[in-house]
Amino acid sequence: MTTKLFGEKVARVEDPRLLTGGGRYLDDLGRGALAAAFVRSPHAHARVVDVDVTGALDIEGVIAIYTYEDLAQADAAEGTRVSEPLPLLIPHPALHAPRTPYPLAKDEVNHVGEAVVMVVAVDRYVAEDACQAVEVTYEFLEPVVGVEAARRADRAVHADVPDNVAAHLVQCTDADPLAVERALQTAPHTLELDLEIERSASMPLEGKGVLARWDETEQSLRVHTSTQASTSVRAAVAAKLNLPLTRVHAIAPDVGGGFGVKIVHPWPEEVLVPWAAKRLAAAGLGDQVKWVEDRREHFISSAHERGQLQHVTVGFDDDGHLLALDVRFWHDNGAYTPYGIIVPIITSTQLLGPYKPGVYRCEFWSVYTNTVIVTPYRGAGRPQAVFAMERTMDAVADALGLDRTVVRERNFIQPDEMPYDHHLVFQDGRPLIYDSGDYPASLAKLKELVGWDEFAAYRDTARAEGRTVGIGLACYVEGTGVGPYEGAHVVVETSGQVKVATGLTTQGQGHYTSFAQIAADELGVPLSDVEVVTGDTRRFPYAVGTFASRAAVMSGSAIAVASRIVRAKALRIAAEALEVAEDDLEIVDGVVQVKGAPGTRMPLGTVAVLSNPLRYAFDEAARAATQFAVGAANKVPVPEGESPGLEGTGYYSPERSTFANGMHAVVVETDPDTAEIRILRYCVVHDCGNLINPMIVEGQIHGGVAQGVGGALYERMEYDEHGQLLNASFMDFLMPYATEVPRTIEIDHLETPSPLNPLGIKGAGEAGVIPGAAAIAAAIEDAEGLRITRMPISPSDLHALRARQRGEVRR
Repeated sequence: MTTKLFGEKVARVEDPRLLTGGGRYLDDLGRGALAAAFVRSPHAHARVVDVDVTGALDIEGVIAIYTYEDLAQADAAEGTRVSEPLPLLIPHPALHAPRTPYPLAKDEVNHVGEAVVMVVAVDRYVAEDACQAVEVTYEFLEPVVGVEAARRADRAVHADVPDNVAAHLVQCTDADPLAVERALQTAPHTLELDLEIERSASMPLEGKGVLARWDETEQSLRVHTSTQASTSVRAAVAAKLNLPLTRVHAIAPDVGGGFGVKIVHPWPEEVLVPWAAKRLAAAGLGDQVKWVEDRREHFISSAHERGQLQHVTVGFDDDGHLLALDVRFWHDNGAYTPYGIIVPIITSTQLLGPYKPGVYRCEFWSVYTNTVIVTPYRGAGRPQAVFAMERTMDAVADALGLDRTVVRERNFIQPDEMPYDHHLVFQDGRPLIYDSGDYPASLAKLKELVGWDEFAAYRDTARAEGRTVGIGLACYVEGTGVGPYEGAHVVVETSGQVKVATGLTTQGQGHYTSFAQIAADELGVPLSDVEVVTGDTRRFPYAVGTFASRAAVMSGSAIAVASRIVRAKALRIAAEALEVAEDDLEIVDGVVQVKGAPGTRMPLGTVAVLSNPLRYAFDEAARAATQFAVGAANKVPVPEGESPGLEGTGYYSPERSTFANGMHAVVVETDPDTAEIRILRYCVVHDCGNLINPMIVEGQIHGGVAQGVGGALYERMEYDEHGQLLNASFMDFLMPYATEVPRTIEIDHLETPSPLNPLGIKGAGEAGVIPGAAAIAAAIEDAEGLRITRMPISPSDLHALRARQRGEVRR
């Protein structure tokens, strides 16, 4: 039998190429292309009074300079829509005041870094020099910085949104909106918590970038872009440039990390660079234009996430059962809302985690500030949600003097309650219904893994040595595999090689391996016979994108569906050729053979030859499929309902999301003098259903935990009152090194298969980052005896908390 690959720790097939310099990232492409650079606003809020490009035009090597007026004039003359505001990608009824930016600022700039002028030159050096020579006159306006300033609404980001509120949404698990108030009034105990999560950002090693080439003869456009959604970029560019979709091709080359920031589309540059390439090619000035984001641009003009203020009111009984949970939070969406309000919707719905409070009500306001836009970043609203819920569970346990795990156990949804309907609406517009999971079993595994019940003795030993240690845990549920669909095309070539194409993109997750494992298992071929292509609209034009931990669930399932179509066709053709019943056949190591009689066999490549009746013999393989070699004379060569070739296209479109879950436990030590926080142990129990490749899943967890540690202890976006980002470089923005990430991340898996897809899988891409801040906060709180309500927390922050506590004691 063919060795089963699904569920095995298969080494990543893409790694040798990537680790030996064989990767082709955006900036590896387009040698000789003209270079674009942008004049960006130095102000957080200002009117654009005048743009003078005279001095820049005289610089040798400058090819073109464009302002908003140039775009508008071109639109009027050519029927394009390049000057218009960028699209609102995900409208929502609660988003009552959406605003999106212009590709180049029209009259006003609303955050530092907003693009005002585009320069195209013979190379990037000249383009940057020309940017320096452009003179923009601004009329300074007072900015709105921070959620509190937005709530005060002393001034507005957008004049026509005077309260700065872009969206307001209330969801409740009870049809009666007053149910939560009544439950709180009658609850034996209530607590209130005010919490804060600060801004952070994803920071992929490779920033954004676009290369566009216009073919004047074929009137077609090829766009390479470092994106998580090449098909959507293609559609957006075609619409903006008024081009038929068939004349636009979008390709995501190797992408050096995305983490959510590259799911936004089109970025201004993804419209402007193709537009300029088309115009300059028509003028005979060059047919390729490239822009590659530098690090400062990424800090000040790409997207951030996380920033929220939260107020929680919880009612509970003497045993710690939650009777009512009322949450209000204010979400900072930055200056615009091109991606809608997905992040706060996820916070409001995923806050429940594995629990079932008696009644839950959540109300949020998404507010404008004169800062960089906020769009999903790995975890996408869930780290904030888990922080709110898990801080609440710890507070309840503390108030009742109960073990923290006991309070959680008493509030878990039980396995026999699955599927569990929360009666809320999730981010995909579908009901929030958990499909599977065994939370008590996960917690039992975590307690055993970290040694929860033995920690008191460990703490005593540490205390005797003069050390301060603490332990914390946090639980989460993650909606993954959101729709609407993904597809795949699978073809067996006459060589027996299998080519798989899917439309979503890959950013290093190991898709080429895990997708190949699925196809190889379904078709019964060796892994080495499978080649996977992603993110190229020339190979597969219909897709949604890589985000929300959906790639394995969506494209993996689609590949399984397509492979099963191909397998069924292969068996039909082989059965006829071998004159046996289809049910008597199996495919082993790329050969179709009779079960129990492997001597009666046919290579899959030969089946591929027979699947395509030929008139002409191009080679020995083709000779076997020509008209005098195969097929009965009284039968049509290609029966009705069939098509030539051993290939198939399949789609997977779920009725709703599937929900992964997990639990993290952390042991920390805090320095009594320096307040340095050191992670001693980090333990993870993770349930993403059936594992395609445990090694890849664990790699995803490792990366997520590293980002969770960064978000908990180091990373924040430090804005001053003028809206200037003070730490817009890796000198000041503290991404953790390997030295700050636990050397060993202890992982255990629980597999509760999803009933919603053919493989029983759930997403795993974001899991590692989601509970990090909550678990680490709990561990610090346990070590120090201080209430932790704000993350990230630095040694200086902890030192200040200690000082405050000492002051309170003195009072």
